[in-house]
Amino acid sequence: MSINSIFQFLVPKDKKFFPLFEEASSNLIELASNLHEAVNLPLKEREVLFQKIDALEQKGEDITRQTNLELSRNFITPFDREDIHSLVTSIDNVADNLHGAASRMRLYHVDKITKSIRKLTEINLEACQNIEVAVKELKSLKNIKNITQACIKINKLENKSDSVYNKAVFEIFENETDAKNIIKYKEVLSVLESATDKCKSVANILESISVKHS
Repeated sequence: MSINSIFQFLVPKDKKFFPLFEEASSNLIELASNLHEAVNLPLKEREVLFQKIDALEQKGEDITRQTNLELSRNFITPFDREDIHSLVTSIDNVADNLHGAASRMRLYHVDKITKSIRKLTEINLEACQNIEVAVKELKSLKNIKNITQACIKINKLENKSDSVYNKAVFEIFENETDAKNIIKYKEVLSVLESATDKCKSVANILESISVKHS
């Protein structure tokens, strides 16, 4: 057992890191929700939501920065410092990719939103919801099963995302004749699929933390 783990039994319940973890996961859901809502709206009505996504992505970066600042200030942490850094960084990576998808849709003036794009935003939203479920269990680590189940769901969603992405790319090259459309749709699909990959990375870190403390 590490010195850090021993000290955990001697200090009051953490009031710094867990609220930041939960704030980060909650912010992630809000970002994913806004993106999913945006792709179900006409082009002219998306800008307000895209601006919200910009602000939420910045908020996520601020939470990550604050968490890393707390790491530098506190000798005793609720679990391994490397795991804390990896967790908040991986959550921020999901936010970056979701924001990247919104940015590309805005930049490329993607008017027609395909079923595949809508499906991928839906998958990402569900994955982010499961991240929050698992993150909330970190505070006590009494229900490791809930973390495991949430991570299993995220892994299944990542596999589903791969299938949706592969089918969508095939259909683009099969049916689209405009090279510009091929490029912009593939870009948007790619970054959405990457977001789900990043969700899986969060799940891997959450599982690792739960195993260490089970």
